[in-house]
Amino acid sequence: MNPSMSIANSIRAQIPPIHPEGYPFIGGFALASLFLFWLWTPLGWIGTLLTVWCALFFRDPVRVTPVREGIVVSPADGRVSLISMVLPPAELGLGDKPLLRISVFMSVFNCHVNRSPVTGRIDRIAYRPGAFINAELDKASEDNERNSLVISMPDGGRIGVVQIAGLVARRIVSFVREGQSLGAGERFGLIRFGSRLDVFLPEGSKALVSVGQTAVAGETVLADLRLGDGGRTWRAD
Repeated sequence: MNPSMSIANSIRAQIPPIHPEGYPFIGGFALASLFLFWLWTPLGWIGTLLTVWCALFFRDPVRVTPVREGIVVSPADGRVSLISMVLPPAELGLGDKPLLRISVFMSVFNCHVNRSPVTGRIDRIAYRPGAFINAELDKASEDNERNSLVISMPDGGRIGVVQIAGLVARRIVSFVREGQSLGAGERFGLIRFGSRLDVFLPEGSKALVSVGQTAVAGETVLADLRLGDGGRTWRAD
């Protein structure tokens, strides 16, 4: 094999694909950069950096998802920001008892393609308009614009997944519809730009992650519903 071709293939393998939702934005940033170069070269380089950032924002890398029944994977890249027992949003229809909620906060530097945490069928999709306060705040779950999904698993259990718009985010995009079946790790939407995902787990669930931990969409295991795991302790080094 030609060495130069081998190097080129290696470089391409390290560059994640871009989700089609991002093409118009990347193109817009690129055109703006060309105009800024015409105005003043330093501005053009700033525009180029922003174009690269935009491309990274809409990256859609391949993920390797564990598929055993009962495993709940993270729906988003980001930082586990909250783990608590709270009442689920009324539109989810998951009852009036507190459930374990695991929240993953996505900064503007994270990949924003959202993936299904479990295998199942979408029983309900509920969109609710709202404010755009900092998505890291607990009250963002109630006050911010959000899009909620209820997924029924093969064993009859149900979980809720809530896409929450953030301080910068102004658009929640959904790729799915009610009645559709999803596999664990399958893409179901994204949020532009910077936001949070809440996962509401069935009664009795225990978190297998810790606040502050970095989560990878479709790969990091948030909980295992089939095991009687009493929870874990954590140490940060």
